[in-house]
Amino acid sequence: MQTTEAKTKAKWVVDPIHSTIGFSVKHMMMTTVRGEFEKFTIEAETIDEDFMNATISFSAEAGSVNTKSESRDTHIKSEDFFNAEKYPLITFKPTKVENVDSDGSYELYGDLTIRDITKNIKLDVEFGGVLKDPWGNAKAGFTLNGKINRKDWNLNWNAALEGGGILVSEDVRISCEIQLVEVK
Repeated sequence: MQTTEAKTKAKWVVDPIHSTIGFSVKHMMMTTVRGEFEKFTIEAETIDEDFMNATISFSAEAGSVNTKSESRDTHIKSEDFFNAEKYPLITFKPTKVENVDSDGSYELYGDLTIRDITKNIKLDVEFGGVLKDPWGNAKAGFTLNGKINRKDWNLNWNAALEGGGILVSEDVRISCEIQLVEVK
């Protein structure tokens, strides 16, 4: 007779000091400006340590954007971009995961909501695995990358350049390093 191990639910939360929610955009069509959100939450519920069918929620405070320029951050928080006062949260809710190569690469599809506009996007995910830290805590690591067009969320502000072109690219690259810790 075969015995089967009981499957148990596991809850995971973000380890904020080992995680980054970042983005980058071309400025004047020649250099890249990087930014990140300083305040965000991620929660996941899995069966054992299997993230393929996990229930995941993500939110970032739009007003926590940091590009290392106070004036630029103020502009990004304004009505021209996030309108953080009226739309304080950016959320992502996964809808589908596809295994790309059976070696830790996945495509993650989900609904990204900015300014109360929801669009389905695709992120490329590298799963780093689940390991125990020196204090016995189970941690899971992920690298996520993707690209969106900011105009899909009515982030339309721009300025024409004298020699042609635009000040801010429409394409925004998403780059995240996520470490989750299992809640006991």
